[in-house]
Amino acid sequence: MQPRFIAAAIAALGFPQYALAIDDEATVVVTATRFSDADPRIPANISVITQQDIAETPSATLPDILKARAGIGVRTISGSLGIDATTDLRGFGDTAASNTLILLDGQRINPIDMGSISWSAMPLAGVQRIEIIRGAGTVLYGDRASGGVINIITDKTGRPVASIAAEAGSHGYRVLDGHVAGGGEQAYFNLATRYAEDEGWRQNNQQDQRALSGRVGLRLAAGDVFTDFATYRDSSGLPGYLRSAAYADDPRSARTPLDNHSRDGYRLRPGVRFDISGTLTLEAEIGADQENRHGNYLSFGSVSDSRKETSSTTPRLRWRHGLAGLDSETVLGVDYYDGDVESRYSTSPRQTADQTTTSVYFQNSTAFTDAWTLTVGGRRQRMKQSVHQDAYPAWFQPSLDGGATRTQNAGDVGVSYSGDGWRAYGKAGSTYRFANTDELFGYDNVLYVPVFAGDLRPQHGSIGEVGGSIRAGAVDARIAAYRMDLKDEIGYDGSAGANVNFDPTRRQGIEAELGWRSGGGLRAKIAYTYTDAHFREGTYAGNAIPLVSRHMATLQLGWDAGSAGSYDLFTHYVGNRRFSGDFANERDLLPGYTTVDLQAAWKLKAWTMTARVLNAFDKRYAPFAGYSTYISDYYYYPGDGRSIRLAARYDFF
Repeated sequence: MQPRFIAAAIAALGFPQYALAIDDEATVVVTATRFSDADPRIPANISVITQQDIAETPSATLPDILKARAGIGVRTISGSLGIDATTDLRGFGDTAASNTLILLDGQRINPIDMGSISWSAMPLAGVQRIEIIRGAGTVLYGDRASGGVINIITDKTGRPVASIAAEAGSHGYRVLDGHVAGGGEQAYFNLATRYAEDEGWRQNNQQDQRALSGRVGLRLAAGDVFTDFATYRDSSGLPGYLRSAAYADDPRSARTPLDNHSRDGYRLRPGVRFDISGTLTLEAEIGADQENRHGNYLSFGSVSDSRKETSSTTPRLRWRHGLAGLDSETVLGVDYYDGDVESRYSTSPRQTADQTTTSVYFQNSTAFTDAWTLTVGGRRQRMKQSVHQDAYPAWFQPSLDGGATRTQNAGDVGVSYSGDGWRAYGKAGSTYRFANTDELFGYDNVLYVPVFAGDLRPQHGSIGEVGGSIRAGAVDARIAAYRMDLKDEIGYDGSAGANVNFDPTRRQGIEAELGWRSGGGLRAKIAYTYTDAHFREGTYAGNAIPLVSRHMATLQLGWDAGSAGSYDLFTHYVGNRRFSGDFANERDLLPGYTTVDLQAAWKLKAWTMTARVLNAFDKRYAPFAGYSTYISDYYYYPGDGRSIRLAARYDFF
């Protein structure tokens, strides 16, 4: 790591006014140990987005709320509902979706192929908080957590709640949200629903969402049993990319004005939490989900269909054993996931894939004093994958079959020191990622037939990190400096026309957040991210990894004026980055951009009225763009222009 990174890290630990705070000492965190903790002393850069944070952010989608925090890049191909949004922790660019693990109440929702996250299954009205752990979460969560973990926690309290909200705005934007919860000594329930439609800023960019999710549970003397559930449907037009001339002339136009896509699915997860004794707690869930997708690509005279099914079992024990009389506990667990996917594209042969993964893991934390805590952990994961493609008579190609079984280990060790309102930590560990099922299908550029890419090795590497946090009166802050070295990183190389194991890569950087709230209702939050992502060796040695901005920053200013309302300004900056696929760094830079969002809200007894202006200065920008040798031109997916929205929420009690 370059000297300026080391100096910044040391300064953060030596001068706590530049370090970061735990958002709220009373906030419960689950992601750090997979059990609820009011104050986990885990050596990690942990952020919690509370319901208050969500209310103060001028956004109505989960991905847009996430981009307000340091270290998180968000890319939306098209549309304001965030249906196809990708989150990127610590600079993975094109492969961000395979290196950032998204959890819903602790259960992974990343598909086993390269499909996008089903954000529609998580109505915002039912979200209690969002927990973010930056850096490898491989020991506790396994594959795909190299960049970090984002855990979306829904409301499970059963506290009496009943509200309904409606919002309307530019370009035919219409949303209706509902939330109801209640319970007694023996049972409780939570239910959230969402209906949304948007005609779209671009042509053929209409979108809609329908979702229902919740939990029902029974309280026991020593725990509870519950069932989480969700059902959803969404659809969207697919306006496609724009070439350079079209992007400059009319970014609202559509290259494919007739294409569209839809999906529907459900999730079901019964579980139990039980205190076996005063020192031993069991938690376990059994999950099942299914998703169907359909695409109409009328511009090309083709259609696609796919079906995905996943089942899981995730039991774990928490043992407060008090090693050698110290405050010490160990988490032991098993993760089992089995997934199947079947897809067909027009007249092409049917493709199927199966993936089964079994993991065992542990994490031990021992407090040697009131200040010093040592954490060690390890995981062993076995991944079995198989793929099949039916015979293709048109090419006289026989059926294609392939499979691979891989095993990877990960471990980490870290130490944290807690003082009066501040904390510092350091950790070192390892991470890995297996190829997803889509990456196992290759293509022969000579015979023009699909092949099995069974020679893809698991991605693996090491990570080191130091950081700290502080809360001092009205100020809270957090900072972390890290370095991640990877070998055999998996990605698509256009020059080779295949998914490959890249030469060694490196990511290093700084993530910093600073927040302030005054007694007079004024508040401010600043987040800054520096990311240096490049190849260490090989053909691309020294080159930047595409789609990774070196600098990102956000600024949020707010004022709570009591009966006169509350007012928020949110500014989001993303710096220049390389176009998608430009590993040779021979193309132009994709320009950076700055957007400004505004929000005002007024509380009138049971009513809350909100007005938003998104992209207030109508900035023209492209969150995602690349260069195609096939068309010998750049291609862009424009971001939405200015929109104005008005919302009203009624709280029944």
